[in-house]
Amino acid sequence: MVDAHEYLAHLTEDGRKQTVFDHLTGTASLCSSFAAAFDAEDQGCLTGMAHDIGKYTRAFQCRLHGGPKVDHASAGAFECLKIQQPLAAFAISGHHGGLPDGGGRGDAADTSSFWGRINRASQGKLADYHAWRNELSLPQADLPAFAGKKLDGMFFTRMLFSCLVDADYTDTAAFMDGRPDSPAPALSMEELWCRLQSYISGWFPPKGALNTRRCAILETCVQAGTVFEPGLFTLTVPPGGGKTVASLAFALAQAKARGMKHIIYVIPYTSIIEQTAQTFREILGDENVLEFHSGVLFDQQEDDASSPEAEPLTRSAETWDVPVVVTTAVQFFESLFAFQPSKCRKLHNLAQSVLIFDEAQMLPLPYLRPCVWAISQLVKHYHASAVLCTATQPALDPIFREFAPEIPIQEICPMAEERWESFRRVSFQQAGTLSWTDLAACLQQQEQVLCAVNTRRAAREIFQQLSGPGNFHLSTLMYPAHRRRILDEIRRRLRDGLPCRVVSTSLIEAGVDVDFPAVYRELAGLDSILQAAGRCNREGKRPPENSIVTIFQGEDPPPRLFETSIGAGKIVLNHCRDIASREAVHTYFSTLLDLKGTDAQDAHRILHLMESDFFPFRTVAERFHLIDSPTTTVYVPLEEGAKLVGLLRSGQYSRTLYRRLGQYGVSVYPQHLTALERAGALEHLADGSVVLRDVRLYAEDTGLTLEPGSGNALFCE
Repeated sequence: MVDAHEYLAHLTEDGRKQTVFDHLTGTASLCSSFAAAFDAEDQGCLTGMAHDIGKYTRAFQCRLHGGPKVDHASAGAFECLKIQQPLAAFAISGHHGGLPDGGGRGDAADTSSFWGRINRASQGKLADYHAWRNELSLPQADLPAFAGKKLDGMFFTRMLFSCLVDADYTDTAAFMDGRPDSPAPALSMEELWCRLQSYISGWFPPKGALNTRRCAILETCVQAGTVFEPGLFTLTVPPGGGKTVASLAFALAQAKARGMKHIIYVIPYTSIIEQTAQTFREILGDENVLEFHSGVLFDQQEDDASSPEAEPLTRSAETWDVPVVVTTAVQFFESLFAFQPSKCRKLHNLAQSVLIFDEAQMLPLPYLRPCVWAISQLVKHYHASAVLCTATQPALDPIFREFAPEIPIQEICPMAEERWESFRRVSFQQAGTLSWTDLAACLQQQEQVLCAVNTRRAAREIFQQLSGPGNFHLSTLMYPAHRRRILDEIRRRLRDGLPCRVVSTSLIEAGVDVDFPAVYRELAGLDSILQAAGRCNREGKRPPENSIVTIFQGEDPPPRLFETSIGAGKIVLNHCRDIASREAVHTYFSTLLDLKGTDAQDAHRILHLMESDFFPFRTVAERFHLIDSPTTTVYVPLEEGAKLVGLLRSGQYSRTLYRRLGQYGVSVYPQHLTALERAGALEHLADGSVVLRDVRLYAEDTGLTLEPGSGNALFCE
């Protein structure tokens, strides 16, 4: 046992000891340094110093030797509340089990709410922890003025909680591992800037009219990044204008000029993220880019996340302590509204960062207002820049003005109408309703054509009706490495003038560099139609009048998810002569936002809940799910995937392995997962990963079948 007067925070199997005092001072130092990014060093120091004073008990010392669990978080929360530091108290109360709901002052002492915890402490139901006063005192800490407002204070608490969790885990892991914490080395923004300059050097002087216009956009973005202070920006670039590299150039230029720490690139869907992340790795190097989404990274179990001793294999994934992070809107926003320590740990690294929201028009309507509010918070109070980057700028200005009226929205690359028109490369026509058989016949008549549809089922049915060489299918039922291989073959055939007919879901519409002479697009939102049009005559080598985008109504009713956007799209198609004009685009997004009214932009009343209840962290997290039906990644042991799955089976877990495995993963909805389970087609590994046991269910042309053994269609989107 430990000495009667020695209070320990951690004890290793080989007998090394870390005192509570050493752990508190170490955590306080780290927490203060993290919170400095948003001018809250003193709050960080206080929170870190107070978080584990509940370990100054004999009960916790017994816990270190196998005794029962001890509530050691409520003590620090209670002491902070006594000195009128409620936000630090909230952060401390949840630093293991997650941020609680506030509850009410009358909550019973055995409830899990914040007030339940406080009442447990005030009623003397905690083990005696007062020995802490013999070793330390809590520092004074002024609260930022803005944090006194309810919603602002709730966001600040979450950021402070992030600092505490990261500091606590980091200090604990350093002791348990017996060595100082040392994140993987990464290049500075200045060094990354030099890599970008090297990458684009061959683009100048530009060759051809289209490349000249692209380079002009790139130079404008670089100049803006160098000159502008952090703030709220739009980057509205026509399809084919090179916005991916241009937006990265703006972010690197601003980060270099203003000493900003990270670049976070937020992309709407996993299916779009792969090419962007690969492009950034080619420019900046693998070690400087983190690709973070459900199909790539190890997702630590929450039970483990509550124990700092179980430091995850993917520290960078939890902390985002790399220069450039490429992630999905789901991961980004659900983290901002989460309550779990593991999901919130990275949030403080959003301060002093450039946040780029690619395809910003795809922010989901039911969560639009909470998302815009969160972006506004980061820009207003945490020294972040936010860039709404899209070829079809949504009408979000009124919502941003509501939440951040003091921050002007600046366009990075203002473009006159004639300059915008210079990027026009296609003409549009409408074909009415087409059956899948008639549509396949239309595609069959063309040598090179792309057809984009709304569901994976439709893509497969149309593809299966095509005959002859040069026919391809693309959907998220194919693992990324497979899709990339197919896309390489598609590009080769397009370049060589060979037959090439592609039927795809919407995954091909954004961030995929292909150039077809003709495109068919099933009726969808105008943004999707214009994104599909960006795959037609992409390099401007043909006259617009010879590059036709055909809009058609499919034989299936539209998915419910798309009903609102399709309705707004129909209005524009029926009333605007030129659907690619900026006027039509503005009309579309204004109509989309107006169709269901303001309430539909916060369908789950998340902002109302935050206003009406006392810091309802856990309830908000339960309501905030951008995807109502979460998917599970199934790894397919084909090609290199077979070797990688073998490594996984042997327990060789690493960030690199999970990232490589992501290239052989297919995201499967719950009902589809159940069908595969019933067919005995899946294998569950010790780390929670799921592997396709029966590779016969994965076809070379269409990917994973979701109808094993029954012959009945089990899937739709």
